[in-house]
Amino acid sequence: MGTVERDVPVGEAERAELEERLRVKERELEELRSRLADWQRDYEKVGERDASFTTVSGEPVAPLYTPADLGADWDHERKLGFPGEYPFTRGPYTTMYRTRLWTKRQFAGFGTALETNQRYHYLLEQGQTGLSVAFDFPTLMGYDSDHPRSLGEVGKCGVAISSLADMETLFDGIPLDRVSVSMTINGPAIMLFCFYVIAAEKQGVSPDQLRGTVQNDILKEYMAQHAWIYPPEPALKLIVDMFEWASENAPRYNPVSISGYHIREAGATAAQELAYTLRNGFEYVRRGIERGLDVDAFAPRLSFFFDVHNDFFEEIAKFRAARRIWARHLREVYGAGNEESWRLRTHAQTAGVSLVAQQPENNIVRVAYQAMAAALGGTQSLHTNSMDETLALPTEKSVRIALRTQQVLAYETGVANTIDPLAGSYYVETLTDQLERRAEEIFEEIEALGGVVPGIEQGYFQREIARSAERQQREIESGERVIVGVNEFTGGNEEADIEILRIGEEAARTQEERLAKLREDRDSGRVEAALERLRQAARADENVIEPMLDCVRAYCTLFEIRHALESVYGSFREPVFF
Repeated sequence: MGTVERDVPVGEAERAELEERLRVKERELEELRSRLADWQRDYEKVGERDASFTTVSGEPVAPLYTPADLGADWDHERKLGFPGEYPFTRGPYTTMYRTRLWTKRQFAGFGTALETNQRYHYLLEQGQTGLSVAFDFPTLMGYDSDHPRSLGEVGKCGVAISSLADMETLFDGIPLDRVSVSMTINGPAIMLFCFYVIAAEKQGVSPDQLRGTVQNDILKEYMAQHAWIYPPEPALKLIVDMFEWASENAPRYNPVSISGYHIREAGATAAQELAYTLRNGFEYVRRGIERGLDVDAFAPRLSFFFDVHNDFFEEIAKFRAARRIWARHLREVYGAGNEESWRLRTHAQTAGVSLVAQQPENNIVRVAYQAMAAALGGTQSLHTNSMDETLALPTEKSVRIALRTQQVLAYETGVANTIDPLAGSYYVETLTDQLERRAEEIFEEIEALGGVVPGIEQGYFQREIARSAERQQREIESGERVIVGVNEFTGGNEEADIEILRIGEEAARTQEERLAKLREDRDSGRVEAALERLRQAARADENVIEPMLDCVRAYCTLFEIRHALESVYGSFREPVFF
């Protein structure tokens, strides 16, 4: 009589096989841990040099990483997969830089629109492949150049843009259907976006041909940078207005770049930058869904903007963890079914806060290493800072060196030849997993407060960032963390003699004259009618993009549009925390 085999469900058999494999792997890891303990004893006999073995974020770094740090249940498919496939740890696109190198941008803007236009033409001639607009402080706050609060600041830290006329000059001779444009602006982002759309319209370029990004991330302003206008709720409403309008009219344009850069520059750790940025992104997704938008209609056009700090491996791991977290939450929490919604695409910028005024040429080296980390982390777009940015706006020479840094990286180092070359590194994979776990813990802390907006109102983000910043500054002042040329190796500091780009008051005078002529030449009746239609749309809680575009066509100024909405929405005053 033959043997009768018991039918075992496939799932149960697979589970049993998996459990056996885990037991075998755990035994192997136990043997490894025993050998590692022997090695550790020999290591401790030798002793370590006097140094702080931590990441820039203050996390301890072990002397050696092995498979034991990953654990028996670490799974290649679940944690890594392949580039262009869920969970996108190894990159958002299948071929990555083998098909297309990252976009090389230089954040640029100073003085008047005409002066900056000339710089843009220079950068494009030097091989830059996209433009990134830096606005002056009055523009960032929604003030015209001739507003009393603009005194002394016009054109100093970026380009002054007060109307459509300035935006037309800014992009004169630059084909907006072929050049990708990124704009770093938040409080009045919707207004500058409308200026840009109509400037393109004047060129004969329709919105569906536009490529690029407007930062438009107001949540991180409340957390870190403080360039806000309206309270959180109406400010978030304006961002969703842009989601809605762009998904229908400008499907190739990114209506928000969810930014960790300024959070990190304010003093956050890598884990805080990762968690706060992604949680802000989830908040925008939730608001879009609440508006009634299909998540897959707008999520594919959400992009990110991360800082690249000095800790080489921590930064690489941060990018990898960010893609994995975003993909999982969009699919499992927010119900996105389109893979394009799961792909986290990001711009990166080397860390301005890491640059120093002492021995400024050393900043070239810092930027080069940071840029390499961004490339190994899989960024889609990159800005490299100039060596003189701690002293003044960059000169053409320093900008050219910064751009050449990217070109050397792309064409001479080989980092673009293979995809995610550090995958499988015990250290990098451990860091990636650690950052992912810490981000999830921070998400729980935020939810316990009631979400992002209550967290802002309670001062949670501001306090946590301030604590991290204080720790980092204390480590530098005590000498625990070495900054070359600042607290060690300071010989030669007196020789920092480099060219400085100085912006005088000519830009302010030019802008005042241009604005006076604009107000004289335009149709004042059309201006008032357009502004009233905008106020009515805001009162009715309607999408304000179309009436705002009409304001722009009528040559309403930036502050006039800001003030029209402020009369409905009010303005934000930050609570004081001690």
